Amino acid sequence: MGIVVKIGGIPWFNAMEEGIKERAAELGVSAEMIGPTSADPALQVRAIEDLIAKGVDVIGVVPNDEAALEPVLKKAMDAGIKVVAHEGPGLNNVDWNFELASADGFGEAHAKLLCEKTNEPGTYAVYVGSLTVPLHNAWADAGIKWIAENCADKLQPVGDRYGVAESVDDSRSTALDLIAANPDLRGFLAFGSQGPIGAGRAIEERRLGGKVHVMGPFSPGQGQKLLKDDVISGGFMWNPAEAGRVFVTMGNMLVNGDEIASGTEIEGLGVVEPDAETRNIITDNLLEINKSTVDELAAKGL
Repeated sequence: MGIVVKIGGIPWFNAMEEGIKERAAELGVSAEMIGPTSADPALQVRAIEDLIAKGVDVIGVVPNDEAALEPVLKKAMDAGIKVVAHEGPGLNNVDWNFELASADGFGEAHAKLLCEKTNEPGTYAVYVGSLTVPLHNAWADAGIKWIAENCADKLQPVGDRYGVAESVDDSRSTALDLIAANPDLRGFLAFGSQGPIGAGRAIEERRLGGKVHVMGPFSPGQGQKLLKDDVISGGFMWNPAEAGRVFVTMGNMLVNGDEIASGTEIEGLGVVEPDAETRNIITDNLLEINKSTVDELAAKGL
């Protein structure tokens, strides 16, 4: 099995790789993670082409751009390769896509937290990994909608969403620009694991901790100090190591011909209710990242 993720070398996907290796050893199967050097859909296509050429049994993918991957995933399925996706709820050429959180629930949870933390009326910015990552944009859609319906008296969006949250440097520089241009900036909804870190560093530089709030999913070990210093205000995540384990578990089930149906129990997901039409398995395995939980989560290597 080969699992192609968005980008290599960042804590989120390092944790996923550990889960992949661990579960593969338990099941006695061969599984590797391929992390491209940048969040470029073309690099993911190339990696999947290589796996097809190798004749692997299963391809896993965490897509940067669903549409860009459809042709190569169809090629994989036509070659008899099983395909499992994560964070790709709109993909068609897959056996299954699995999620550890619903898109609406994940976006709304962060929006509620930002509203709770905001005391003075003002503006907020939205980050996504890129404008072509459907799931990040679905989270953003849900968060923006919730604020518009429930917190519009306190918060209004500034500009459009910014596709910088897979890069600490881009997230930081964009945050510095937004802070300079918007004196009434109150917070960031940062979807993409590097977004909260980069925005947090900008807020730390400008000594705005506690005044401009950052919400979003991030690796606890990477953001632990920023959270404790009140630079990142909090967020929610699922365990990327568990997602790595699920990739291998589901791939193994598909190769063995095991049926995945209503009531099937899958380790890491629990008892599932799959949507056979869309090929999606959506579960609710959210973890809150706050001062009370961050040390324990970081100690797990997350």
